[in-house]
Amino acid sequence: MAEPVRHDKTARQLRLLSDALDSGRLGPVRRLVNTLAPAEIGNLLESLPPAKRQVVWGLVDPEDDGEVLVHVGDEVRESLLADMDPDEIVAAVEDLDIDDLADLVEDLPDTVIDEVLKSMDRENRERLEQVLSYQEDTAGRLMNPDVVTVRADTTVDVVLRYLRLRGELPEHTDHLYVVSRRHQYLGRIALQVLLTHEANTPINQLIDDEQPAIDVQESAEEVARQFSDHDWISAPVVDDGNILLGRITIDDVVDIIRDQAEHQALSAAGLDEDEDMFSPVQRAFRRRVVWLGVNLCTAFLAASVVGRFEGTIQQIVALAVLMPIVAGMGGNAGTQVLTLMIRGLALGQIGSSNSRTLLWKEVRVALMNGLTLGTGLGLIVWIWYRDIPLSLVIASALTINLSSAALGGVLVPLALKRMGFDPALAGGVILTTITDVMGFLSFLGLATLILLR
Repeated sequence: MAEPVRHDKTARQLRLLSDALDSGRLGPVRRLVNTLAPAEIGNLLESLPPAKRQVVWGLVDPEDDGEVLVHVGDEVRESLLADMDPDEIVAAVEDLDIDDLADLVEDLPDTVIDEVLKSMDRENRERLEQVLSYQEDTAGRLMNPDVVTVRADTTVDVVLRYLRLRGELPEHTDHLYVVSRRHQYLGRIALQVLLTHEANTPINQLIDDEQPAIDVQESAEEVARQFSDHDWISAPVVDDGNILLGRITIDDVVDIIRDQAEHQALSAAGLDEDEDMFSPVQRAFRRRVVWLGVNLCTAFLAASVVGRFEGTIQQIVALAVLMPIVAGMGGNAGTQVLTLMIRGLALGQIGSSNSRTLLWKEVRVALMNGLTLGTGLGLIVWIWYRDIPLSLVIASALTINLSSAALGGVLVPLALKRMGFDPALAGGVILTTITDVMGFLSFLGLATLILLR
């Protein structure tokens, strides 16, 4: 229920905002925009055409500019930054957390990057350089080096006095991390544990050493999986020597999960999740024409199969009417299996140890579906054409194509993954080609063998 409610809320906000902009009254627009969280503002900006987007962006509270920039796609961010003065950009990003700043810094003009670095103290500049030294989509790039650490040889009273002296804690701090003299990670202490024990209690008696640290080179997908499996709010990040480098918090993991979902949904259609909905026509054309060209080539492959049975179709016109049913059903069945496979691969649930079992299960499901639906389809065709051999042909062809769809749905994403390609991006085109070719080949081939003897 949460997702539809969120979408309805966004649609309502967008409608109110558009009405206020159309009326020319900027006061209500400013009030509406500045009652929203930065992520909500970012979502609305992505939903507006460029002209209205620039008006609304100019009305956003400057204190929220940096957070809003973090929550929009690359293309939208590029358009917003293009209309900002260097001083405005520096002011917007200088107070961001290190992990958020690392996401933005590569999109900033070189002159602005220099100014941002100059505005930072030495400690934060070194932290930023450390985060940027790791590859994108790794734990090192996600982590925030700002962590609160304590030593095991102190007491609760000492730690509490240290926290009061510090004055504030980083956001989403639910644990303090215990480290050795060499800054190696030893464990963690929950804040509620710290606050509910006597002042003279030694820290080493309160350490929780059950939570494993995340390796700095771990992939973002694996980080998200571990957070999901263990319901973490935050997690420490260490290097090969178990030196504590930083922490990853749940807000960053939510962003990863959302990005993964968008990537899978849009990649299946050959689209980029960072593409601006209102990007220039020429840019959108260049991106999509390549994908459509690939589809055109695969369509010719399916058409060439049909062309080989042109004589059969001329003699039995009913085949032209019925053959899209076989190909379409195979495509739908294949998409079901492909979607499950892509999800399983993304979650790390599918590997060499269980792929054969999964393949055999999907083939059996396909055979059952083929026999059931094929029988029903054959009956309909018999009522329609009063032709028993034609009914047997289409029932057999449907069973064959559903089985081919199951095989392709399992094997295609596994093969693409092994070759280093993204199954979400390329799997759909290949699978559609398989089901179209096998659908036409099985139906028209069987018709030629049985009906034209």
